[in-house]
Amino acid sequence: MEPQPAAVSAQARANFYGLTREPELSATVVDDISPDLVDPIPDERPGTQPEEVYVAAMAWWRLAMRTAVMKNLETESRILGAMQERIRSPWLDNYFVYTSSLGTHTFFMIFLPAFFFFGRDEEGRGLLYMLTIGVYVSSFIKDLVCAPRPFAPPVTRLTIGNHHLEYGFPSTHSTNSVSIALYFHSLAYDLYQTGAWPEWAYYVSVVVLVWYTFSIVFGRLYTGMHSFTDCAVGTLLGSSLWFVHWTYGSTVDRWITNGGWHVPALVIPVALFAIRVHPQPVDDCPCFDDAIACIAVVMGAFLARWHSVNAGFDYASDFYGTRTPGWQKRDWQDWSIWVTLSAFKLVSGVVAIALWRMLVKFIMHTILPPIYRSLARIATLPNRRFYIPATDYSTLPTEKTLQPIPSVIDLPSTLHAHTTVSLPRNHVYRKVGGNEGPKLRGSKRNGRAATPTSKEEDMLTVVLDSDVEPVKHYDADVLTKIIVYTGISILATELVPLTFELLGLGLN
Repeated sequence: MEPQPAAVSAQARANFYGLTREPELSATVVDDISPDLVDPIPDERPGTQPEEVYVAAMAWWRLAMRTAVMKNLETESRILGAMQERIRSPWLDNYFVYTSSLGTHTFFMIFLPAFFFFGRDEEGRGLLYMLTIGVYVSSFIKDLVCAPRPFAPPVTRLTIGNHHLEYGFPSTHSTNSVSIALYFHSLAYDLYQTGAWPEWAYYVSVVVLVWYTFSIVFGRLYTGMHSFTDCAVGTLLGSSLWFVHWTYGSTVDRWITNGGWHVPALVIPVALFAIRVHPQPVDDCPCFDDAIACIAVVMGAFLARWHSVNAGFDYASDFYGTRTPGWQKRDWQDWSIWVTLSAFKLVSGVVAIALWRMLVKFIMHTILPPIYRSLARIATLPNRRFYIPATDYSTLPTEKTLQPIPSVIDLPSTLHAHTTVSLPRNHVYRKVGGNEGPKLRGSKRNGRAATPTSKEEDMLTVVLDSDVEPVKHYDADVLTKIIVYTGISILATELVPLTFELLGLGLN
């Protein structure tokens, strides 16, 4: 039986975090909140339960990795907290919080289908493989090691979406941004070497990519979302993924395009095995959801690539010969036609993907629970920790079924900044000034309670919302995600481009 989190006192938890006394949140910052609503205990995010919970739940080798990662986390947290106290400003808060969305797989998955809709399939597949495999590998390591993010306090966390609900080690943002920057640099360098790009264009691209990578990686430190170790390992992981793809990507593609039925016969079980062996976390961490989606997307892309080549409508074949009307761009009429049809292609393609998800998810959530309940009467079904078995619920919540936009190609569900400062519950916000921003000061300055500075007057303060329910996971979600995201990948990389070609909209 898996151990349950132990009940500990506030002081015990404070001692575990290396704090000499319980942290406080200044009532002068959250000035209209009753002090009774402000919980002085450090935020209970994944990885922050008492250490004895992890000792009891983890194998010795997993615990050894966690111990190694945790060794310097307290020191790094204090360094990050001191750095934030020195350099934070409203402008930088907004810059690093909102540019962090450029390092997520969500951001790239929104725009990734466009590569296939406009005939840039080779570049699209490269991005798809590195992003999805990068998210899977980093999620695998997160749930394997179960290491928390930097302690808050002393750091102040600023984030968009639900990234703060995941473990910290390694940084997926760093993994994605580094692998993507190196990939685009490789493309730019090839264009420069072949004479397609002038020298100045190549060097401009290098500057842009360096600035992009710096903004994402350093931004994870600035926002208190990752430690130096998290970012360093994420950077190494991203570099390694790029190197593997650049070295062996063409070999894998030849195996897919030249193979027979053994390709799907191997790809499908390997993908399902990768999902099956994903580590069970000690805490409720949403990493597994991303891992399922990403492996399913890779599986769908492999199958679509194999099928398109064998069916005779590969991107490189003569089948895709139609150009989008207005492609000559000789006058404003050509431009208007081309822009209109290009926008139509992008919007209709994304809508088709969204409709697929909504419809298939509704069907799967309707038929799977009864099937699971029937099977449970004759056999013991495997069930992942934190996932509710079908025998324990009668129907799935409506929002689990009818949410139209897939999470892997979705904007963050709440596009506003979250700030975590020794608050264990979910939060909602109120504005104190005219501008929105992610700033919150919850520390003490020089031993005195913090009061808002002139820089902080127009920033957000936090209001506790203890009525917000945690995210629930259901056993039907696993197979549903596999089918939904495999279909999304096949739609985006094969069926939607094929439809555009048949309709005369073209890809070129």
